Amino acid sequence: MGKNVADKLGKGISPQQFIDGMTKNQEAFKDWGSRFEWANAEDREFFESIQNRDDLRCVIIAADWCGDVVRNVPVVFKALELTGMPVEVLIMEEHLDAMDEFLTLGGRSIPVVLIVDTGGAVLGQWGPRPTYVQEPMVAFKQANTDREAADYQENLTAARQEIGRRYGDGTAYQQLIVSELRSLIASV
Repeated sequence: MGKNVADKLGKGISPQQFIDGMTKNQEAFKDWGSRFEWANAEDREFFESIQNRDDLRCVIIAADWCGDVVRNVPVVFKALELTGMPVEVLIMEEHLDAMDEFLTLGGRSIPVVLIVDTGGAVLGQWGPRPTYVQEPMVAFKQANTDREAADYQENLTAARQEIGRRYGDGTAYQQLIVSELRSLIASV
């Protein structure tokens, strides 16, 4: 049997409650959201077409201190806003049991965006970053299995720097998120 978050449905907060309750990075979060634009009409039309489906829900595991949440969740919120899909946010520290069901490369990486059915069955998962941006961390984890190695921290720093370079200063990475979310939702 696949993963299920039925016990978490209705336990989260709304996107607006998440934004309003942010004690860290709220301005940056709002800034990334305000800079979001649809790169093409086909993507926008796809997300609008989901309004006809009442069988999908979105649960996002997140926290305001996380840089990936600050950059990526505003895009997820904007894209899903057009779908009419119910979206709720679980604050990671308040839902560690759920977080530990959706580890990335063995670690607690957020955001975790779950597309679920009305019964909480997980149909798809996205996060914590667009695939292209995540590639340096995947390569790092594969090449650096010994956390005690002399060059572990140095290599981790290099991977994080490459992730930052791949995000870039602008909003081009946001289209990667839209594209990956579209593919995920289209597959369920």
